[in-house]
Amino acid sequence: MLKQTYSKMKKQTLLFASILISLLILNSCENNNNMELDHPNIVYILADDLGYGDVSSLNPDSKIRTPNIDKISQEGMVFRDAHSNSSVCTPTRYGILTGQYCWRSRIKSGVLLGYSPSLIEETTPTVAKYLQNQNYTTACIGKWHLGVDFKLKDGTYHQGEPGIEFTQALRGFKDHESIDFTQPAKGGPLGAGFDYSYILPASLDFQPYMYLENNLAVEAPTAYTEGNCLNAPIYATGAFWRQGQMAPSFTFEGVLPTFTNKAVEFIEKQKGSDKPFFLYFPMNAPHTPWVPTEEFKGTSTVDEYGDFVQMVDNQVGQLLQSLKDNGLEENTMVIFTSDNGAYWRPEFIDKFNHRSNYSFRGMKSDVWEGGHHIPFMVKWPGRIKPGTTSKQTISLTDFFDTVRNLFETNKTEKPEDSFSILSILKEIEKTNNRAPVIHHSGQGKFGIRDGDWKLIEGLGSGGFSEPKNPDPIPGGPQGQLYNLKTDPQEKDNLYLTEPLKVEELKTKLMEIRGY
Repeated sequence: MLKQTYSKMKKQTLLFASILISLLILNSCENNNNMELDHPNIVYILADDLGYGDVSSLNPDSKIRTPNIDKISQEGMVFRDAHSNSSVCTPTRYGILTGQYCWRSRIKSGVLLGYSPSLIEETTPTVAKYLQNQNYTTACIGKWHLGVDFKLKDGTYHQGEPGIEFTQALRGFKDHESIDFTQPAKGGPLGAGFDYSYILPASLDFQPYMYLENNLAVEAPTAYTEGNCLNAPIYATGAFWRQGQMAPSFTFEGVLPTFTNKAVEFIEKQKGSDKPFFLYFPMNAPHTPWVPTEEFKGTSTVDEYGDFVQMVDNQVGQLLQSLKDNGLEENTMVIFTSDNGAYWRPEFIDKFNHRSNYSFRGMKSDVWEGGHHIPFMVKWPGRIKPGTTSKQTISLTDFFDTVRNLFETNKTEKPEDSFSILSILKEIEKTNNRAPVIHHSGQGKFGIRDGDWKLIEGLGSGGFSEPKNPDPIPGGPQGQLYNLKTDPQEKDNLYLTEPLKVEELKTKLMEIRGY
């Protein structure tokens, strides 16, 4: 009897132990899954010169179809009040990677060119360096536009000549003959924390027209192009690029597909890896030249620009499909945005009945909303509720601190211009109580956004739109003040009627700038 009782107890004990072990394993798996979800792969897709109104899910009246970008918004969260930290290319990219406004660097206005030295210094913290330290594999594939230090034939590195770089772009840079393209450059993506890179040095309308893989020329720019559409009635639109050095096999139409293929290859290599990854994918499009491939020509009613945007959407779809095909979709945060507003001139609105920059005033390079009010959406399965919307005012500089907040241990100091939106993404909070957002035009004109109010230093757009920088008239306003809640088109300047608000925002702007 005792033997039977003992046997029964033993069986019960073994059964209990088995159940306990199973629960522990299940709990461990759940914890691991949670850990994976809290430390996701990150794919950051940065369109180039894409307007808020180009995205069909954001603008019901858009004449362009963007089903793949729309899919990100439908399966994630859309930010309706997102802003690039600058209205032009280079400074925005600097802000994304460093979490700092670019006017804190050596670039106070304008952009870098293809031969410009590195803007991000070796000692500058970047989001890529941070993720490397968190055991992430990092890659930059696409348009870099943050400078590269080319090695010269005398063994030194090209440093450029401040103040004449843009003039060089217009007349043709001749010092390329002194560069040793057989040697790897310094700086660039590798110096900024990326393990792998395949890039175009600058915009697709700036020389040198070539690819760099891990800072080494894939093919030296030994050929030359006279440029295209340089004397077009509307400058810098259509299939426009400047003259300059070019790799012999380089084609303008092939750049975007090349980048997409490289990005897909990188994603495929991450399948089965025990390390998470960060893919920064700054596209070269729909920035000029507008060069859709034959497959996309004539697919929109907005001429070659609309065709090119629909090609951009297709490339986004290829990346999303690659994540799904390789079993990476469920543990990947996908961010889609643009570096500034579209270069969409007023005459194009009437000609094509399409508003690339939605109902906002102005366009790329302007301090007005059309210059920097951009699409921004985040898809993160298991963490972000599909089809959600946030009205929180955010800046692209906020990416770095958001990434930091994925990890409990943060030894890296918070970037001064970056404010985490993680609690908003998880719907823990509606706002993050960030500091006012600073706007900065292509010509260096400052604006500040605080709540519903926006102050602009001086008059005009400070960019491409007319008037650019008009002088104030005696007794007239010295700057611009708008209430965006009641006046989102920035038509009613309240500078003279709201002096207390003007002084309040001036003070806040000076404090942030450090004056």
